[in-house]
Amino acid sequence: MAIDPGMRKLHRGEGQIAYEIYGEGPLVVCVPGMGELRGAYRYNLRPLAEAGFMVAAMDLRGHGDSDATFSSYDDVAAGADILALIEELGGPAVVVGNSMAAGAAVWAAAERPDLVSGVALLGPFVRNPPINPLLAWAFRVAMSGPWVAGVWHSYLPSLYPERKPADFAEHRDRIRASMRRPGYARAFAATTRTSHAPAEARLPEVKAPALVVMGTADPDFKNPSAEARWIAERLHGAEQLLVPGGGHYPQADSPEQVNPALIDFARKAMKLA
Repeated sequence: MAIDPGMRKLHRGEGQIAYEIYGEGPLVVCVPGMGELRGAYRYNLRPLAEAGFMVAAMDLRGHGDSDATFSSYDDVAAGADILALIEELGGPAVVVGNSMAAGAAVWAAAERPDLVSGVALLGPFVRNPPINPLLAWAFRVAMSGPWVAGVWHSYLPSLYPERKPADFAEHRDRIRASMRRPGYARAFAATTRTSHAPAEARLPEVKAPALVVMGTADPDFKNPSAEARWIAERLHGAEQLLVPGGGHYPQADSPEQVNPALIDFARKAMKLA
C-alpha cells in the first residue's frame, strides 16, 4: 500500500525526522511513544490505508531512523515535529499518539487547531503521574548510562502484561539495535526526563474531537480506566475505548479492537461519515 516505498526524511534544523507513508486520502499521522519505533504501528498502517487514508508513521527524535542530534526531546519538540510533518504532507490530519506522543499530540492540537482535525490518544501520558522521589531517582539512574539499551530491552515485556504480538521478540530486538547506535542512548535518556506539564496545561484548549484508548492492564497507570476518564473529561467528553487486558501498546497487542475504533474515529473527525 505504500505510495512511495521506503523511508523519507523531514528536515528540522538540528536534524531529520524519519517517516514513511502508506495509502492515499485524508492524512493520519501515527507517532510512537518513548523508546519505541514507528513500527509500533505495524498492525495499524495497512488497515488505515485500506480504509481510504494516507497514513504517515514517524519516528521520534533520537529514535529509530530519526537523528539523535537535537537539543530537545520533549513533548513540545515532538509536537512541533508533528505539525511540521502535517504541513509538509498537506493537512489537516488526525494525529494518533501513543504514550508520551499523546502529550505531543495534545500540544499540537492546541497550538495549531487548523492543522489537527482530531487526536487519538493511546496509553496516553498527558500529565505527570505521581511518583515516589526514590523511585524517580532510581529510574533516572537506570535510564542514564551505557546500559540503557539493555535495561529497556528487559523492561519492555512488562508493558505487555497479558499478551504480546507474534513478532514481539523481533520488534524488541530492532529497538535494542537502534538504541545501541552512537548518540541514541543519550537521546533516549533525555527523552525519559520529559515533563508532561505543557501538555496538561493545554488540554482545555483542544477543540478537535478526541478518542482515548487505554488498555485495562496498562502497568504504567495505577488505574487505567480512571486515567482514561480523567483525560476524556478534560477533552470535552472525548470518546473512550477500554481494551480488556490490553497493555501500554494496545494498537500492537489488540489491533483487532483498536483498528476499527481508529478508522471510525478518523472518518468522523474528518467528517467522512
